[in-house]
Amino acid sequence: MNLHEYQAKELFEKYGMPVSKRSLITNKENIEDALDQINFSDGCVAKVQAHTGGRGKVGGVKLCRSIEDVKVFVDQWLGKNIVTIQTDNEGLPVNVISLEELTNISKELYMSLVVDRGSKSISMIVSEAGGMNIEEVAETNPEKILKAQLNSDFKILEDEVAHIAKQLSLNESQSKEFNEIIDSCCRLFKDKDLSLLEINPLVITDKGHLHCLDAKINVDENALYRQEDLTVLRDASQEDQREYEAKQSDLSYVALDGNIGCMVNGAGLAMGTMDTIKLYDGEPANFLDVGGTATKERVSTAFQLILSDKNVKGILVNIFGGIVRCDLIAQGIIDAIKERSVDVPIVVRLQGNQSDYGKELLNQSGLNVIGEDSLQLAAQKIVELVR
Repeated sequence: MNLHEYQAKELFEKYGMPVSKRSLITNKENIEDALDQINFSDGCVAKVQAHTGGRGKVGGVKLCRSIEDVKVFVDQWLGKNIVTIQTDNEGLPVNVISLEELTNISKELYMSLVVDRGSKSISMIVSEAGGMNIEEVAETNPEKILKAQLNSDFKILEDEVAHIAKQLSLNESQSKEFNEIIDSCCRLFKDKDLSLLEINPLVITDKGHLHCLDAKINVDENALYRQEDLTVLRDASQEDQREYEAKQSDLSYVALDGNIGCMVNGAGLAMGTMDTIKLYDGEPANFLDVGGTATKERVSTAFQLILSDKNVKGILVNIFGGIVRCDLIAQGIIDAIKERSVDVPIVVRLQGNQSDYGKELLNQSGLNVIGEDSLQLAAQKIVELVR
């Protein structure tokens, strides 16, 4: 789960990290109230709040020197969608704009904590090339990427921190501030079950102090059950609505770019189903796992999620009945088709627990559903029908 920048900075503050004073605009009527909450003598930085990087490259971050500048920015973005290289063509809605006090910058750095599956640890990544896409830095100037691993106590050894600080040319007081920020980040990462914490840029101000000018936080979805204070911060408007609705029904759904909807029980079988569709030159429209204990109601919900994608031109259902009963899956399919007008071809492959009864239910339903016993034949058939 992603947090907005302003939400991440609120967490930074709670952990004693230096961030800019800011105020929020959620409607055009509270612009002046927001400006009264910060020092606007020299202006401010207006930032679109959306779950995407690259906001500045499309005008979503702007230096405003006057109230009129702020009003123009708010009118341009609030209630609109922002499209960046990290979003689809529709972009993401802008419901909040943050106004931040100005910071005079002497130097920009990069710092992050990430789950490093290669080393099976949490890694800290630091670079003197702050304010840039870290992927580009790693590709063009790999020598500028510095790394350290957190130990079993979720800390980085002081000697390692001192070595990195020296490589960044930090003086004694800056090294102390750097160490304090790292310590706070490590505690925050552990306490809140984060999967990513990024500060880009971590700046050195004109007065020689370190300052967190930006903030990005991702929370491990699997740990949200014990992070109730973070769960309430979820902004569903920033997520694919089908994926969000799937989560509410305990379904695993990921939207893709193809036109063949998939409904499968089991993540491995779902991946195999999508691969088989690709093998016969088809394009999956989604990954959808209804789970090993799927109920009739969840299957009906899953079917409706697939059909809500306007790009879907056909559906392949692939169910292997182990724990789940194929007759319940079949009834869920029948109910979903009857509840709404379905004008796309549907191919169903049922194998396993009560599969014969499930096929009988489908055959007697009077619906235009094609049954196949083989995954290969089912995939070939749906690709052919969609074409």
